[in-house]
Amino acid sequence: MNFNAATRTVTVLVGVICAVTVAGLVLLWPTGESKSELAGNLKMNTVAANVVASERVPCGGPSVDGSEAGGETEQICLSVKAKLSSAGGKTIELRTGGTASDPRLAVGDAIRVSPAGAGTYSFVDYERKQPIMLLAFLFALIVVVFGRWRGFLALIGLAASLLIVLWFIVPAILDGEQPVAVAIIGAFAVMLVTLGLTHGVGLTSRAAALGTATALLLTAALAVIFIGAGNITGFSSEEATILNATGGNLSLSGLVLAGIIIAALGVLDDLTVSQASAVLALRQANPTQGFKQLYRGALGIGRDHVAATVNTLVLAYVGASLPVLLIFSVGGTSASDALNSEAVAEQIIGTLVGSIGLIAAVPITTAIAAMLASKLPADAVIDTHAGHAH
Repeated sequence: MNFNAATRTVTVLVGVICAVTVAGLVLLWPTGESKSELAGNLKMNTVAANVVASERVPCGGPSVDGSEAGGETEQICLSVKAKLSSAGGKTIELRTGGTASDPRLAVGDAIRVSPAGAGTYSFVDYERKQPIMLLAFLFALIVVVFGRWRGFLALIGLAASLLIVLWFIVPAILDGEQPVAVAIIGAFAVMLVTLGLTHGVGLTSRAAALGTATALLLTAALAVIFIGAGNITGFSSEEATILNATGGNLSLSGLVLAGIIIAALGVLDDLTVSQASAVLALRQANPTQGFKQLYRGALGIGRDHVAATVNTLVLAYVGASLPVLLIFSVGGTSASDALNSEAVAEQIIGTLVGSIGLIAAVPITTAIAAMLASKLPADAVIDTHAGHAH
């Protein structure tokens, strides 16, 4: 197979992925007629407010801080005055601190409150938008300063990915569409958009796209098999219980599968692009190398990358499960019982399935990229960003 034939073959396969993605988006696009709806007591409209005064007051019951009054231990609460950002700057009164989990509000704290009826309000949470927006701006600035034009395109790709999740994946699942199908089509769309924006449509992107799609389908297949074999119901979290009560036709086990697929995509994109770029860089350094030499050389790089990436993936899942692990540790749960619990088993299956997909992506992408690179003319100069020869 010569260079043109190899390129055409990969291009056709990537074109098939594009066509399937577009068809899937059309067929599964949410109609906006979702029947899923939270119960009235779970819906909450909040208002911004700022704490202007805070005073410790007794409120009865055992004290959470051990203080005593009148020879009897009593509970200490906070009587808080807060000024609403709306309603003409009205000042309201709150009482918190009844339990150890209640916040200890201080003057100057930005909070969110909710109307509780009869002109009263209750504390909901702290206001966090300002620090989050500041951090997001700092992140974007660092990406653009370091990555320059490519960094800017990466931010555009990130924004597009989030829009696909918010405009397609979430609403389509709420409409009752099969979560696995939605996740795969959504993941393909994210992959194509981000690769196209940040790496163009050259050999690197085409090899990475084909390798990512293949590894992603393998990950999805393994997830379906082992989520089923492990009888993972999806009811292991409080959020799942709330979703089950929405009245919609949601498959919670399907949501687990969709989560595994989407989580794997982010790491797969990075890995496959790195492998394709490594192959083309090796070919550029020594144009006389054939398929076997390029494959072996890039595979060595891939092994190092996989070792670090798998560790990253495992630690990410462990971090997500840390509260559950702490509960088991405090409760003296045995290791076998902890591993058998759905909350932990779900994370283990996600970790192992995602890791297998990552490992498989390395030889697959390397082989595709090596096939393309080895067919280039020996005197060609390879542009690894645009992916074409001059």
